[in-house]
Amino acid sequence: MEVQIAVAKTSKYAVSESGDTLEVVERPNGGVSVVLADGQTSGRGAKAVSMLIVRKVIALLAEGVRDGAAARAASDSLFTDKQGKVISTLNIVSVDLQTKTLVLTRNNPAPFFIARHEQIDCIETDSSPLGVSRNVRPVISEIPLEPGLTVVVYTDGLVHAGERNSRPMDVCISLQAMLEDQDPSPQAIADALLDEAVRLDDGRPVDDISVVVLRVLKRSGDSVRRMMVRLPLGAGEAQ
Repeated sequence: MEVQIAVAKTSKYAVSESGDTLEVVERPNGGVSVVLADGQTSGRGAKAVSMLIVRKVIALLAEGVRDGAAARAASDSLFTDKQGKVISTLNIVSVDLQTKTLVLTRNNPAPFFIARHEQIDCIETDSSPLGVSRNVRPVISEIPLEPGLTVVVYTDGLVHAGERNSRPMDVCISLQAMLEDQDPSPQAIADALLDEAVRLDDGRPVDDISVVVLRVLKRSGDSVRRMMVRLPLGAGEAQ
């Protein structure tokens, strides 16, 4: 098997700095984790919050701390630092090579999607963001790694897209159409979802948007691990 992960993100219209922060860290016992946080509001203040969360989480994961414990520690740290006045959402997507499972840790009211070939499930169990109180617990899902598995997680800017024009984004329908008609790469899925959200907002996103797509495929090619990052430079680009 081969796991492929792709990301697409952009900032709120007319805001130069995205309040979303995303990092990838290798797990000490094998595998990788993608950590995505969305700080409250937008701009520089939100960026500072999301960076605080992500750095806390990846430091703990790199030490071998379990995903759920890392999320709880980050929440307690934010609550203590901001006295419950600032919140952040968090998603951790981990490929655990020891258990051969995908571990999804969520402190985010926005749901995520799991697709097995063309069957799509929306996971929308109640979930509280970080920083609202002490001992905030994440929702954790563990799924066996198998070819045909696709997972989509995102910040709430995706689901709020189009609301001001009374044409809200339907992530499930968009994902279903892509998986039925073709066998898209993770990057193609992430790009298509982001493009649709921006289009529904008439090219002016009302919030920061980040989309993470993971797909498990049959293995092909060599055993080299690869990562590619594209960072456009210039005014108005997401940071």
